[in-house]
Amino acid sequence: MSGIADAFNRPVNYLRISVTDRCNLRCIYCLPPQGVPLLPHEDILTYEEIASFVRAASTLGISKVRLTGGEPLVRAGLPGLVAMLAQIDGIDDISLTTNGILLADFARELKEAGLKRVNVSLDSLKPERYAAITRHGELDKVLKGIEKAKECTLEPVKVNVVVMEGVNDDEVTDFARLTMSEGWHVRFIELMPFGGDNPPLAHSIGKAPSPPKFVPVERVMDRLQSLGRLEPSLPPRGNGPARYYRFPSARGTIGFITPISDHFCFNCNRLRLTADGKLRPCLLNDMEVDVHQHLRRGAATEELKETIVGAIKSKPKGHQLARGRTAKERTMSQVGG
Repeated sequence: MSGIADAFNRPVNYLRISVTDRCNLRCIYCLPPQGVPLLPHEDILTYEEIASFVRAASTLGISKVRLTGGEPLVRAGLPGLVAMLAQIDGIDDISLTTNGILLADFARELKEAGLKRVNVSLDSLKPERYAAITRHGELDKVLKGIEKAKECTLEPVKVNVVVMEGVNDDEVTDFARLTMSEGWHVRFIELMPFGGDNPPLAHSIGKAPSPPKFVPVERVMDRLQSLGRLEPSLPPRGNGPARYYRFPSARGTIGFITPISDHFCFNCNRLRLTADGKLRPCLLNDMEVDVHQHLRRGAATEELKETIVGAIKSKPKGHQLARGRTAKERTMSQVGG
């Protein structure tokens, strides 16, 4: 892995960019029903500013870029940003995380612009339950988006499932069966306390009376035993921290992402750029480095590189969830996961 190393000798080569804090859903673990105060339009980085930042980052070994939100597809002209990033020397992989609601409308244009693949957040296969989790989302639109992405070869399409006790944990076998029957690549993700009051056992949005509860991946794996024996698998293409398995003869894979029960901070390779131009060395830490001011005044590449190096060197060794500490200043929708 190329990339400049942090203070703990972890090479950093992966940048997640939140292009907007706006979202067309209100998922129960991500946003309160009324949403959160939105950033003023003038505070959001322009596509040209994002491209300038990525050009500087690429000279330091950043080669992988993932676009996130909020929901990135609600920002107008996103394929144009993808096209700009695809022209930057050193950037060899551009991907997108989306809730999938608008994916069918934009998949082909995104592919033609240079997007390589997509991750789709999907926490239930039951229409009414999906609508309840997302507070009005339409499951059919997401499923059409997944099929359209496959048709446009935005592959592998990975389906991200946040597992919540008493909410959707009874569906893990339904998702797993799709890796056998449809060749899906499903990733089960432990619920992360973010902006919450009681890590690591539950996730709280503000003062939610009944926050969705964390389910350890070990319990998910136990449920899947009824379908057969999971075998370790090579990962489908990507840069994430999942451990991958598959059932014998299955075309798809099952990934497990364990930020709580078995964290992967020891090999973290990423930085995050928020929509308003703050560089976050750690998702679950409120420390931020302001690059907005530099970008807004057209800072030279060398100055941007110096700021990026400083952020990389300030990456903490790991999160502090075991000590009851998590990021509180922003919701997940304002950082992009």
